[in-house]
Amino acid sequence: MKTEEVLDRMSGIARFIYEVMPSDTSAGYVLLAVVFLMSALVYKLGFARKILFWQNIVIYIFLFIGCLILTFLALFLPIVEGLIVAALILIIYRVRRMNEHKENSAA
Repeated sequence: MKTEEVLDRMSGIARFIYEVMPSDTSAGYVLLAVVFLMSALVYKLGFARKILFWQNIVIYIFLFIGCLILTFLALFLPIVEGLIVAALILIIYRVRRMNEHKENSAA
């Protein structure tokens, strides 16, 4: 396949990263970092509990291993876009919950 055909098949953010970065290797690392950071944000907003420090390290190591697989999928599927939507929904949920908590404590 030609490079243009591959870029046309990529998802939006992955295509943007590969067009902006100077080399394909650095673009792959940036895409991995974006997938990992967005996954960590979604985990923190929606699923994290207060646990011991070493348990957090183990969770983030396994999250990183899972993000290696997600990075390959993120080339042609909208993985990063889906993580952005999930993060936005969880942020809205958190803000609304904090507002309700403030109203209940004031009353």
